[in-house]
Amino acid sequence: MWLGKIDLILVISTFIWISLRLISNVEAHVLDQKKRDETTVQAIAKVARLFFVTIGVLTIMQALGLSLSGLLTFGGVGGLIVGLAAKDLLSNFFGGMMIYFDRPFKVGDWIRSPDRSIEGTVERIGWRMTIIRTFDKRPLYVPNSVFSNIVVENPSRMLNRRIYEKIGLRYDDGDKIDAIVDEVKAMLEQHKDIDASQTLMVNFDAFGPSSLNFFVYTFTKTVNWARYHEVKQDVLLKIMAIIKKHGADIAYPTQTLKVDPITMARDAEQPVGIVER
Repeated sequence: MWLGKIDLILVISTFIWISLRLISNVEAHVLDQKKRDETTVQAIAKVARLFFVTIGVLTIMQALGLSLSGLLTFGGVGGLIVGLAAKDLLSNFFGGMMIYFDRPFKVGDWIRSPDRSIEGTVERIGWRMTIIRTFDKRPLYVPNSVFSNIVVENPSRMLNRRIYEKIGLRYDDGDKIDAIVDEVKAMLEQHKDIDASQTLMVNFDAFGPSSLNFFVYTFTKTVNWARYHEVKQDVLLKIMAIIKKHGADIAYPTQTLKVDPITMARDAEQPVGIVER
């Protein structure tokens, strides 16, 4: 009798082991092809493993003569007790499920939160925690329940990157600012790396303390951070060339001191007192 049960348990255990190995191999094969989203593949694999393990455990219990109906009845009360004792673990589990289904981010995305000091690249999304690699290469382990209470920004899903710069010209170049603004705008509209279909504005903006300010507001086609800075540098250099071309120059902080010659002459005529000691 016991030998028969042991044989059945071994068969069920072997089936579970083969199923888990098969799931792992299929998961690795699909990820190696890089044709599917990594986060989705990992989520499906984890759910499949959980399903086969649960079915296997219940089958083994039934083979040992345990009543599943009684077990499920006890499980309702026991589940409540376990749930109260391990609420943090369960909140992290359901937080992980929320990430898999809502998909605010996936493995490889750059994310950050204005609510917490969280910023980096998502390296792994587990059932209990998410591993984020910060830009200084430190691993950050974040419990999944945290993501249900904070705002998460996903810059990896940006459609464009914005260039917003204010540039000041000298007050002596006031008669040239209109031509400069028009030529800068025309340059941006023809720039191969600027998305002219997005908002593109170049306008005289303000009278600064020591400069006449105009602003540049436009968007690049690339969202890659390194490439964005290359495009921004090229745009700024072209703007500088346009300013020089019109005989103008970029202003820097200056102060003008006005002296009244009459007051200076009067002060110069006054004798300076000599103090003897």
